[in-house]
Amino acid sequence: MVGRASEIPDGEMKVFTVSGYDVTVANVGGTFRAFQDGCTHQTCSLAEGDLEGNVVVCLCHNGEFDVATGAVVGGPPPAPIPVYEVRVEGDDLQVAL
Repeated sequence: MVGRASEIPDGEMKVFTVSGYDVTVANVGGTFRAFQDGCTHQTCSLAEGDLEGNVVVCLCHNGEFDVATGAVVGGPPPAPIPVYEVRVEGDDLQVAL
């Protein structure tokens, strides 16, 4: 367990440390998505950015990633971010790296 689903309201994100890695978990309409916290452009924290539907916007340079696939949907990031499987058991969030 990395945290509680109830800690992340719809449309919000929170960063957790999982096996030594910073992982952001986003609540997108009740579906939880987990992805690498660091932007592939300059490693800024994505959890500090904005969540616009299924897209996280990096606070530093407005890079955009699809939180379901990790794909870059708006530059300047040069590469996608890793995404991870999330399971919710009751209120427990589990993330598999």
